[in-house]
Amino acid sequence: MSSEWVKMRLGDFIDLKRGYDLPKKSRSAGPIPLVSSAGVSDQHSEAKVRGPGVVTGRYGTIGDVFYIEEDFWPLNTTLYVRDFKGNDPRFTYYFLKTIDYLQYSDKAAVPGVNRNHLHMAEISVPKSVDEQRRIASVLSCLDDKIEANDTINQTLEQMAQAIFKSWFVDFEPVKAKIAALEAGGSEEDALLAAMQAISGKSEAELTRLQAEHPEQYAELRATAELFPSAMQDSELGEIPEGWGVDHLSELVQFNPRRSLKKGTLAPYLDMKNVPTSGHLAEDVVLREMNSGTKFVNGDTLLARITPCLENGKTAYVDFLDSDQVGWGSTEYIVMRSQEPYPESMSYFIARDGNFRQHAIQSMTGTSGRQRANAKALAELPWLIYPRRLTEEFDRIAAPYLKLAKSHGNQSKSLSAIRDSLLPKLLSGELDTTKVGA
Repeated sequence: MSSEWVKMRLGDFIDLKRGYDLPKKSRSAGPIPLVSSAGVSDQHSEAKVRGPGVVTGRYGTIGDVFYIEEDFWPLNTTLYVRDFKGNDPRFTYYFLKTIDYLQYSDKAAVPGVNRNHLHMAEISVPKSVDEQRRIASVLSCLDDKIEANDTINQTLEQMAQAIFKSWFVDFEPVKAKIAALEAGGSEEDALLAAMQAISGKSEAELTRLQAEHPEQYAELRATAELFPSAMQDSELGEIPEGWGVDHLSELVQFNPRRSLKKGTLAPYLDMKNVPTSGHLAEDVVLREMNSGTKFVNGDTLLARITPCLENGKTAYVDFLDSDQVGWGSTEYIVMRSQEPYPESMSYFIARDGNFRQHAIQSMTGTSGRQRANAKALAELPWLIYPRRLTEEFDRIAAPYLKLAKSHGNQSKSLSAIRDSLLPKLLSGELDTTKVGA
């Protein structure tokens, strides 16, 4: 060890206190995070604790630990650090992540962490706060990079979904052409207006793009040419001229047949690891096939059961080998783009707000166990997008998904490194001066 470590009880290291009651009817809009045993769950107008702070679950979700930078309100399902007793808050956060909280839980039907028992836990920590900060700094560097990757991925996802909405829901390039023609412009003016709508660039910026990057300009122009310059009536309302309406099954297959023999060791995706936003699934593991939904790369998994559907649980399958079949919960609806439409289209349809509203409305069953109906979704009247336009959309959007996957894989590697370092750094086994050497 590079510095002195001392043994003490947890209650001598920090002081934990139960959070505060705050019924929903008593909450008012504001910027203050409300922290439950599962993390930040709501916001309020008043804070109870000055940040930075550290919170862990007392009832409900036990074992998760949260570092809160700003002032906050810890709810009564939590324990928060009332007094750090001069210790580093960030180190305290990482240290509390190493504790097995179930050892200190009550033996009730609904177990909860007993604060007094937890305070009696025997621990060993660096006496030097500087050493605490060095340990926290090593781990924080990894967490900061993971957080940066998550932020980039959220941006990539938002960009791709914004393009889908602009092209296939709001018809912005079509409407830009119509507005230009109605203003007395020429077909060339209409095309330029569509290019502006697609790229977000001004006329001057497009002129500069043409001069400096003629190939990019030509691609943008070709994309704009794919959009018509008029609308037509349909059973769905006004749609771009030349586009059609049919059942959604013309675009998407629902629950296509897959073959995976019972007992086969295959990648398994649990419902808890399906994201509520973004497309990246977490923690795919190998498990013997029993009873479940089967899928391959290019499929989209839509949670069909309440509350998972309402919460947005959806994943794009891009984590298998080319010849692998994966499996998971029976509560997935598998969606796959019909040929010749690009595979990514099924994912962006599954994330579309209109589709999700229909999926929720299709749910049947007893309260708390309602499920969306795949047959009803397949029979939805839906706008049939021109194939060439979907290919162009995929050319633009698919790289966003691939880049997000790359960031996700990097974050998994960083998480593995952090998780391997955590117990070694927090036990004194690993010297901070040797990390990264």
